[in-house]
Amino acid sequence: MSDLSAFPITKRWPAQHPDQIQLYSLPTPNGVKVSIMLEETGLAYEPHTINIGANETWGPEFLSLNPNGKIPAIIDPNGPGGKPLGLFESGAILVYLAEKTGKFLPTDPAARYETLQWVMFQMAAIGPMFGQVGFFHKFAGRDYEDKRPRDRYVAEAKRLLGVLEDRLATRQWIMGDDYTIADIATLGWVRNLNGFYEAGELVDWASLKHVPRWLDQGLARPAVQRGLEIPKRP
Repeated sequence: MSDLSAFPITKRWPAQHPDQIQLYSLPTPNGVKVSIMLEETGLAYEPHTINIGANETWGPEFLSLNPNGKIPAIIDPNGPGGKPLGLFESGAILVYLAEKTGKFLPTDPAARYETLQWVMFQMAAIGPMFGQVGFFHKFAGRDYEDKRPRDRYVAEAKRLLGVLEDRLATRQWIMGDDYTIADIATLGWVRNLNGFYEAGELVDWASLKHVPRWLDQGLARPAVQRGLEIPKRP
């Protein structure tokens, strides 16, 4: 039986299965990256729902694991050297789980770094820009009379979709024939932009051919379908 008592977060969200990876998350575009990855790899894990609407990420227990106050975060009781490891930032968690299992990240050095660059593309560009579109189009920002901020982020989202469209024009997945953490990192954000954010018309989704095909084949994967619903929303 693993001892996770050194992690204060387990006092707020106790581990029923401390020998399994503990996932602290919510099914947002960032959160589902890790739940999808865990489902794809088949690793045993225990999900804990973190209610970001109730500001649970800003409590001392959650901040003890992620001082940045964002989901997702994990504790792996069987980390490097057999010692428990706490980890935050979804991209870092994807890389960690890929290396832990030997799945969804090429072992060839050149292909590995190429995959990582597309993960960073999602982390640095797709996520922040699409999230701003969501804020200014669907959430509080939609009430702003000045539409210049919205239009700026919409233009950038369209440009980024164009980058993906060109990349996927000759590839089944972002890295070619192989599904990788680059796809896992990006699927939820593209899904949200055209779905939950209701921004398809704004970003001219109908003009795209390869991105929708890639999204549909990603969403058809059983592990993706399961991961999109984990943890259960409060």
